[in-house]
Amino acid sequence: MKIMIGMLMALTPAALYSLYAFGLAALARILTGVISAVAAEAIFQKLTGQKITVKDGSAAVTGLLLSLAVSVSTPLYALGISAAFGIIAGKQLLGGLGKNLFNPAMFGRLFYLFVFPDSILPWRQPVDMTTAATPLELLRETGEAAGVPVLDMFLGRIPGTIGEISTLMLLIGFSFLVYKKFVRWRIPASAFATVLVLSIIAGQNPLFHFFAGSLMLGACFMATDPMTSPRFPKGQVIFGIGFGLILMSMRWWGWQTPGVYEFTEGTTFAVLTMNLFVPYLNKKFKPSRK
Repeated sequence: MKIMIGMLMALTPAALYSLYAFGLAALARILTGVISAVAAEAIFQKLTGQKITVKDGSAAVTGLLLSLAVSVSTPLYALGISAAFGIIAGKQLLGGLGKNLFNPAMFGRLFYLFVFPDSILPWRQPVDMTTAATPLELLRETGEAAGVPVLDMFLGRIPGTIGEISTLMLLIGFSFLVYKKFVRWRIPASAFATVLVLSIIAGQNPLFHFFAGSLMLGACFMATDPMTSPRFPKGQVIFGIGFGLILMSMRWWGWQTPGVYEFTEGTTFAVLTMNLFVPYLNKKFKPSRK
């Protein structure tokens, strides 16, 4: 429970910045995500005769993470349904907290991306709410990681999902998790190292890739979920490297949903794919007793 409270506190800077950037529209989505996730867990547990455990904070964390990972254009009904799906299909049906293979927030986001792909558009510029392309969309169009000031990306003056745009706010929250020893830091460290190397090989600015899209939100807060990430150091490093490889591959190539939306970000796919390997990594790198 302490870890979940810590996660909520760590996500608070990004959430507060989203209120400044997108106003009441961001607040409505944060409340919808959290309430839907908590309600879905409580109702499911009630109907199945289980002990209601929403006080542990895990459902609230799932709802907040998912709400921070959607566009301000996302309809509330789409977010609410996706949050409920993530909790029920990605967590409760797989055994509940500690038994689920996949990160529930990312499971809900995968559902959202495929069921409501067109609802993620248009992207909005912070504060003035004008329609604008994200840095990753510009990268896909031009083939170059340029044209967007790195400082704007770091501070949060770019379009994107409501919780990913300010790298500064995310790093403040992540620093808190590291200080409290609530996070498996090797995962984001190895993910960042992978992104750094691949960016240099491609001749692109690593800072662009660090600050664009949901790398920071995904690597620092989703890939490090203690319930769905490797327990042992070597496994955590491999998990992070795999995360970075998949994310960069999606950024460069991605895929198109015919006639609807082209995915330019790979965080959701990176987290869920690496979740599949966690049981193997835990078994492979479990310290032997001498």
